[in-house]
Amino acid sequence: MNKPAHPVAAKPVAYPAYDEDGYGWAMAQAAIIRAGRIDSIDWENVAEEIESMGKSEYRSAESTLVIVLLHLLRWEYQITFRTRSWSQSIEGHLEQFDDVIRENPSLKSRLPEMLARAQRKARYEAAKETGLSIDLFPLDPPSWDQIRGPLPE
Repeated sequence: MNKPAHPVAAKPVAYPAYDEDGYGWAMAQAAIIRAGRIDSIDWENVAEEIESMGKSEYRSAESTLVIVLLHLLRWEYQITFRTRSWSQSIEGHLEQFDDVIRENPSLKSRLPEMLARAQRKARYEAAKETGLSIDLFPLDPPSWDQIRGPLPE
């Protein structure tokens, strides 16, 4: 058998630049990883993308919670404007929030921080949408029991 005396190093794989073609770069990195070519992985940017994915999951949960809290504030402070669509939106967004948490259970450790941030954003949005003073809306978020409980009459 004709085997080389020394192993030949694999030729590095060329791929699109991360900052010039994100999609092409991502597809190339996936192919490189699947092929086991760890010598050709763009490690720094792969790590960046993985962190970004985690942050995106957090933002998705928080954004959904903001909508829930916004509708709860409007429900409480705009009694004459209550509609069935608001209550359905609250229920639907709570289900969506639960799905994100179920799919990302490590987010549970960040729920207190997320709830506080979501309340701050919901207050701002409620003031903007209703024309009411932001000071009317509570700084402290409702408890999880209040969020998940029946809507006040």
